[in-house]
Amino acid sequence: VTTPIYQTSTYMQDGIGDMRQGYEYSRSANPTRSALEGLIADLEQGESGFAFGSGMAAISAVIMLLDKGDHLLINSDVYGGTYRALTKVFNRFGIDAEFIDTTNIEAVEQYIKPETKMLYIETPSNPLLRVTDIKKSAEIAKKHHLISVVDNTFMTPYFQNPLTLGIDIVLHSATKYIGGHSDVVAGLVATSDAELAERLGFIQNSTGGVLGPQDSYLLIRGIKTLGLRMEQVQR
Repeated sequence: VTTPIYQTSTYMQDGIGDMRQGYEYSRSANPTRSALEGLIADLEQGESGFAFGSGMAAISAVIMLLDKGDHLLINSDVYGGTYRALTKVFNRFGIDAEFIDTTNIEAVEQYIKPETKMLYIETPSNPLLRVTDIKKSAEIAKKHHLISVVDNTFMTPYFQNPLTLGIDIVLHSATKYIGGHSDVVAGLVATSDAELAERLGFIQNSTGGVLGPQDSYLLIRGIKTLGLRMEQVQR
């Protein structure tokens, strides 16, 4: 009826190197977090989900898919925290972010160059609520072999499923509508791409920005009323 809170750091094993039920250490995996990650994957109609300690931790993990010298295109009115991370942190590691008007979808291709590896859009944007064409963005990204990313925070999976429109990765600041009760800070990522899922899982485990079991439980609880709340939001 309800998901248990597995407030555990390590797990009993059958023997050295013989993991029981796939759980060894909660940074790598936790049953409560796994339930949430499966839930966001299902809600976004994807195959894999990942839960992080904040929306910015989720965004940072996605940006970490890039290498030094890579270029990404991102909407110019993106959330301030994302802008700050790209211009004050990731730029120091050689990742070049270019902020453009993604609502003018016909003009996006002119900014693509050989170093461009990712197209990142926030739609509707925070806080201006400007809308970018997701399907056409996905088509452009596929044409140029770019990783396509949508920040789906403001629409939530209840109203919008970017993966079904061809996007590679969808992410959320779950602190907002998904959590819904102002008592949890969290970020979520979902994808249908097996290779990207493997890379994201490695980044999540290696950098350690995972969501704890208590907060995972609170998000699972919040998701139960997501539909009811989003119907009220749109009125």
